[in-house]
Amino acid sequence: MNIHSRELLNTDFQSMKELLLTEGPNLWNYITEESINQQFTLIVNGDAVAVLLEDKAIVGFAILIFKRACPEKLNQYDDLSNIAYINDVVIAASQSGKGLGSLLLKEAVRLASLQQCSKVYIERHEENLASGGMMRKAGFEIVETFYDPNKRSSGSRNTTIQRISI
Repeated sequence: MNIHSRELLNTDFQSMKELLLTEGPNLWNYITEESINQQFTLIVNGDAVAVLLEDKAIVGFAILIFKRACPEKLNQYDDLSNIAYINDVVIAASQSGKGLGSLLLKEAVRLASLQQCSKVYIERHEENLASGGMMRKAGFEIVETFYDPNKRSSGSRNTTIQRISI
């Protein structure tokens, strides 16, 4: 199993989209076609990278967005020119429970440091305990939890923002 970032082929984007749409949706995740396309555009433009978990195929990935391309809402916590943001993270069901998600996050943090980012942000549904454990294991700490009804339709409807300082 290899965790790394590399230039993506058109077939990689299709594989990633299929993996995200197959394995990503659940009560806690907010995945839209628009969000997927925006993330892929950021990668093509050099404002983001995909951190891949590959065996013979892509079986997981995280999208790491750099600096000014990060979501504007993070402006309330930090200057966007100094941070990175991990957007979608997905692992194939066949690989879940092996600690690979936290390894993906750690590699994303390493890549962010190479881009002179001082902090990396990530978010999750407050009640998504699996994601919370993965983030905690990778060293992320909670910044804020807030009511987010436009993005969250289940449970508490709260979003938890987390970060790690590099």
